[in-house]
Parts: sequence; C-alpha cells; structure tokens
Amino acid sequence: MVEISTEELKRYSRHIMLSEVGLQGQQKLKNASVLVIGAGGLGAPLALYLAASGIGVIGIVDYDVVEESNLQRQILHGSADIGRKKVDSAKERLLALNPHIKIEVFEEKLSAENAAEIISKFDVVADGTDNFPTRYLVNDVCIFLGKPNVYASIFGFEGQASVFWKNHGPCYRCLFPKPPTAGVVPSCNEAGVLGVLPGVLGTIQATEVVKIILEIGEPLTGQLLIYDALAMNFDKISLQRNSNCPVCGDNPTITAPIDYEDFCQVDSAINKTQQIYEVKEMLPIELKEAKDSGKNLFLLDVREKYELDICKLQDAIHIPVMEISSRLNEIPSNKQIVVYCHLGIRSLNVAEFLLSEGFTDVYNLKGGIELYSLECDLALTRY
Repeated sequence: MVEISTEELKRYSRHIMLSEVGLQGQQKLKNASVLVIGAGGLGAPLALYLAASGIGVIGIVDYDVVEESNLQRQILHGSADIGRKKVDSAKERLLALNPHIKIEVFEEKLSAENAAEIISKFDVVADGTDNFPTRYLVNDVCIFLGKPNVYASIFGFEGQASVFWKNHGPCYRCLFPKPPTAGVVPSCNEAGVLGVLPGVLGTIQATEVVKIILEIGEPLTGQLLIYDALAMNFDKISLQRNSNCPVCGDNPTITAPIDYEDFCQVDSAINKTQQIYEVKEMLPIELKEAKDSGKNLFLLDVREKYELDICKLQDAIHIPVMEISSRLNEIPSNKQIVVYCHLGIRSLNVAEFLLSEGFTDVYNLKGGIELYSLECDLALTRY
C-alpha cells in the first residue's frame, strides 16, 4: 500500500479527521484508480473532486477538443484552452489542483475494440458520457468485468444518477433495455442544458465513487436518484434487476462488447428528421377542456416507467421515448395525438419524429405534466 506523505497529511487533514475515513481510508483513496469517461460537463466536476479527494490514479477518456460553448458548464477548461485537446487541458488542471496524484489520459474514442482493455485497468468507472452508444458500451463492459459503474446523465433542467454493479443490483439495461433510434432523443447540443446542472450530478458521482472505495454509507445501487433543478427537488426510485436483461440477466444474450453507433444508426440518424417539422403545442387548459368534453384523443406518455410511479394522467398510453420507433404500430393515425413528458422537452422531439413518420394531427403538451398539474389538477402529484 502506498504511504501518505507529510504534505498529504496536511492536505487531507479534514478527511482524516472523519472517523469513517481516517488515515487508513485516505490510503485506500490513494491506492485506488478511477476511470472518468468524458471530460465534459459531468466529467469536469467529477474529476476535480476525485483529484481533490486524493484518488491515486485518475484515467480520463476523451477525444474531443475544447470549444467556446463548452465553457458554460465544463469547468475543467478555461478560455485559454479553446482548441486544445480536452484530455490535455484536464490533465494540466487536475495536476495543478493536486500534484500528488497520477493522471492517465486516453485520447481515443471508446469502442468495442478498446473498452475492455481500458476499463480493466481501473477499480471504479464513472460514466460522464453524453451519448447512448458509449453509455451502453460502458454498462456492458462493466458488467462483463464486474466493475462498479457510477452513472449520471443530464438533460435541460433534469438529471439522474445511479450505481450499476454486477451482483449488487440492476444494470443500466435493466432500466433502459435497448438504445433509442438516433434522433428520437435530443442531445444537450440540441436541447440545451442548465450550466450548473452537471456540477450537481458530477459531484454526486464523485461522492458515490468515494463511498465505494471507502466502503462506507449506502451506494445508489438499486436506486435511481432524480434531480429537478427548477423545483429544487430530489426523488429516489427503487430499481429492480431484470432477470431477462440481455447483459446481466439469468440467460444473457450479449456477452461481448458491441459498437452501438452502428446499432443505433447514429451516423445516418433519422433521415426524415433532417427536414424541419413545426410541432403544434397544446396548452394544459386546452387539454383539460378537450378531455372534459370527451374529445377522441390519443394521449401519449413518453416518460420512463419509473416516472409513472410519481404521477400520470388518466387514459394516457405509455410508450417510453426509447421504444417509440419500434412501437409506431400502436399509435393511431386517425386520432389527435397529444404527446407529453415531464417538462415538454422529450415529448417535443417525439412529436417531431411522429410528424416525420407521416402522422399529421400531433401536438406537444406545453410544459408537460408538471405545468398541467400546476394549472389544471393541483391534486396530481408533482415531481
């Protein structure tokens, strides 16, 4: 075990004072290795706090360069770093913060060919990616190798976090069985993101990593933490392992890494959505009046299954965003379709996708079920 130097004793003194950490715990942190996948919005605060905490070896995987639009949230980088490789900027910043640690950089795209080799070198993986192909690849390889996968994702004003760890709870695929068709779920580049949001979720990831290494507290295994920045509200949903999961189930059908870019058709995306479709929006009061009058609507709830446990609208048909493209046959073309989600962001993209698929009478519920509950049904449970 690597010893703690006199300088480090001073640096980490506030850690060492904690009975749950102490000198032995700080040595655990120094002897641990963590792989941070992505040096962007989530990876920035995550890596900074891991470095400050004294994690001995931090790996950074990223093949992108710093752009000016990154600086609103990616606090690892500064204006002087625009145009630099993110891994170079990240390494310099982290070592400036803590020269007692080691930084290993992987300036390459994580793929089925290299993922297992890279991930196998580290004790814990922290997924700070912003795309589905990498997220599924990281999940699958972590299951194959038995590595804890500390996950978070952000979208607009919302974020979620969990820990996926073989034999300790469900994996990401138990929650989201398969990747969505490209173009159905907008990225942060397309939909925007509140600048401070990844700071909250990345810090939560860092907390979970430290807890796992120190073996203290209760990790977010089997739980999904949901954060709503607008309401300043945290919810925690229990997750169950899916015995039919293709990766961690009783009879797995996926036993080797897959390059999901091909599977998700990321490069080609949805060709039809290259055309701009103007989505009509329906106000909550208009939906209430239509429902009360008995109008023949098809109310489509595109949230995730766990969100139904929080609240739902009567008579709505539930088809999660990720399943829309494979379940189009369940959506009638002879009814007025009203699509809704939590805040009206995901549903807007789904409504555009439905228009691209030939549906004509499609509306997005403005403000989602959140605004509907405020304006039309105060008894409805809010997030």
